[in-house]
Amino acid sequence: QVQLVESGGGLVQAGGSLRLSCTASGLAVADYRMGWFRQAPGAAREGVSCITSTSYTKYYTASVAGRFTISRNNAVNALYLQMDNLKPEDTAIYYCAATRGVVADCSGSWNYWGQGTQVTVSS
Repeated sequence: QVQLVESGGGLVQAGGSLRLSCTASGLAVADYRMGWFRQAPGAAREGVSCITSTSYTKYYTASVAGRFTISRNNAVNALYLQMDNLKPEDTAIYYCAATRGVVADCSGSWNYWGQGTQVTVSS
């Protein structure tokens, strides 16, 4: 059974930083496209950052490029999202996801999802 468990969310002031972690079981992150998605109240879910299985290609949505960094540690089967210079508009539930394939961005169908972790940025 595949499980993705996010952690690291919380309340932070604008300009602050958070590091999200996603620990996987039942699959090897090294073999999957991995991604971070978010959903704000009343908004559609959006792809924030995604990484190919080889880690050669990383995608960032325009609003977070230069502030967020995605990475993975295959040895501990985990995915991370370092979020710096946070803004109130980054407030959302952040989800970790995994899927097969070689597409470099966050598009397409994603097979596995975590339960999410809340990130709240105060102004």
